[in-house]
Amino acid sequence: VSAKVTGKVREVLIEEGMRVEDGQVLATLDSTQADAQLALSQAQLDSARSQLTEIEANLRQAQADLKRQQEIFDRKLGTAAQLDAARAAAESLTARLASQRRQIKVAEEGLAMAQVSVDDTVIRAPFAGVIIAKAAQPGEMISPISAGGGFTRTGIGTVVDMDSLEVEVDVNEAFIGRVQARMPTEAMLNAYPDWKIPGEVIAVIPAADRTKATVRVRVALAVKDVRIVPEMGVRVRFLEARSTEPVVEKPKLSGVLVPKDAVIERDGKAIVFVVDGDRASLREVTAGATIADFRNITAGLSAGASVIVSPPAELSDGVLVQPD
Repeated sequence: VSAKVTGKVREVLIEEGMRVEDGQVLATLDSTQADAQLALSQAQLDSARSQLTEIEANLRQAQADLKRQQEIFDRKLGTAAQLDAARAAAESLTARLASQRRQIKVAEEGLAMAQVSVDDTVIRAPFAGVIIAKAAQPGEMISPISAGGGFTRTGIGTVVDMDSLEVEVDVNEAFIGRVQARMPTEAMLNAYPDWKIPGEVIAVIPAADRTKATVRVRVALAVKDVRIVPEMGVRVRFLEARSTEPVVEKPKLSGVLVPKDAVIERDGKAIVFVVDGDRASLREVTAGATIADFRNITAGLSAGASVIVSPPAELSDGVLVQPD
């Protein structure tokens, strides 16, 4: 945080570790010259307003004189020259009145600029945060730009918004294709290696570091904690992206699978014909779900049995069969 103008530091009101609010005064500069300019601008405005009052009074007198001269001229008691002189005096004062009003406007703008110069000598916090560095002391010169070598400071101090901290991590370019925005992460601070801080990828910076063969990735932390401070060492683990697809549970199967055409219904019961030696054996079964081209038989049939697919309607129990 620096000042808008160059000046000598008069007072510094911050210390490292101090929490400040948005707009809080951090330091003040010597405002002697700015205060003098403000007083001069105020005096110029007051003078312009007093002159305006005088011109308005003179204009009222000139307008009254013009009215009287007009009446005298209408009665043939005065000359045209007297009337013209009275009219010219009134018009001149009217013009001076308009000019003086413009002068007052200019003086008001000058006063506003002088007030801004005074306000610029007060350095305020641009946002709420914590002071992590105090860079100037009373008596030192401060400037918004680098000037005067090592004798002029460029800032009063450093304010950090702890709620906006994020991680910048270098990812090897061979693996950057696996990192996507909004990808979940886990961050481990070197100071607290057992603490896994959840977060997510903010963005992948579209530029590589050719010397290190890495790409920078910005990661947001989901936890706000006083233990997290700027410039700490951190390791980041990139996790699998969270699936937004609904989880569909696969049906749990028990029993055996047979071709669905092997299961037929007779008298409201599910049956299959099993080849027993050289004859067809009718088996009453409990049929479950149909999965693709198969039917799940949960009871009445054991694994390894040979079944007849698409048995004809006239097929009955014990009929002699001949396998293809």
